[in-house]
Amino acid sequence: MKNDNDWKQRLGVVYSTNPDFQYQTAAEVEEDTLPPARQRLIVAIDRRQRAGKQVTLVKGFVGTQDDLAALAKTLKTKCGVGGTAKDGEITIQGDLRDKIVSLLASMGYNAKRGN
Repeated sequence: MKNDNDWKQRLGVVYSTNPDFQYQTAAEVEEDTLPPARQRLIVAIDRRQRAGKQVTLVKGFVGTQDDLAALAKTLKTKCGVGGTAKDGEITIQGDLRDKIVSLLASMGYNAKRGN
């Protein structure tokens, strides 16, 4: 059950004397997911702030968070490794750039190998 009287969302709002006033928060609008052929994905490797471990990053995905998570799940399953999807980026554990580029190409995505 969602609490309609969540005071944390109303911090900084001035008191209203109107008895019919309903505070409304701005809804975040997610972009529609582009078809795979129109996606321009960059597959790169990253070592920063990871205790020397290598991770493969897939950047440039345009779409909803659910579709990003579904693509990440597919890539993690096909590669047999762990990873995450957040902030419009897919992180896959290990240096799997070539394998991920070929997997994305076979799924119809326009993927390029980065650094």
